[in-house]
Amino acid sequence: MADRSFRATLALAACAAAFVAGVTAFGHDIREQEKMMTEHPYAGMWVTDDNHIRHELLPNGRYVEARGTREKAYEGRYWVTGDHIDYKDDTGFTADGDFRDGVLYHGGMVLRRR
Repeated sequence: MADRSFRATLALAACAAAFVAGVTAFGHDIREQEKMMTEHPYAGMWVTDDNHIRHELLPNGRYVEARGTREKAYEGRYWVTGDHIDYKDDTGFTADGDFRDGVLYHGGMVLRRR
């Protein structure tokens, strides 16, 4: 009986250690991603020529899209891989775009850095 209790305690300790290691690694990955995005050349404000659509790519990997007078029409996360950007808003909608020659092409729109 004592042997079974010892094994259960050992298994629980191993699970707890694995959980803590995973959480620590996840937190480290997020901090590294935030640092990379802060230094990323695409972080910042991107707007259409008529200023109607505005994408603010925040350094923490989140974005805020304004449309006209709606300052927070959409919000969510974004990921940049090379010159490609993927968006996922907080409702689950996904979209993407590409940066070419200092211009963001997204969903038929052309956005320039402001």
